[in-house]
Amino acid sequence: MAIDITNLRNITSGAIRNTAENSSSGVTPAKDTTSAFESVFNAALDNLNVTNSYLSDAENEELKLAMGLTDNTHDLTVALQKASTALQYTVAVRDKFLDAYKELMQMQL
Repeated sequence: MAIDITNLRNITSGAIRNTAENSSSGVTPAKDTTSAFESVFNAALDNLNVTNSYLSDAENEELKLAMGLTDNTHDLTVALQKASTALQYTVAVRDKFLDAYKELMQMQL
């Protein structure tokens, strides 16, 4: 059963957007599986890099406040919330990938 994703709008994921564009242009995923995997893998790496940068920014803001270099708690709160949200998203994506991997490993050939 194929799912039509061509009518999705405002997609932020590059992998989903590329798949939607390829499916609307008639390109089948079976012809270019290496490129599809590579794009998903690169998107996952980009998301990890963004999460790491948010965590680093939050740590830097904590250090600035602790050392007395700033008294702006708003920046600290925003940085902490960004880091928390990005980490929750990353963990959720990781869990979904692990569930999919476990399901694939349990398939009978």
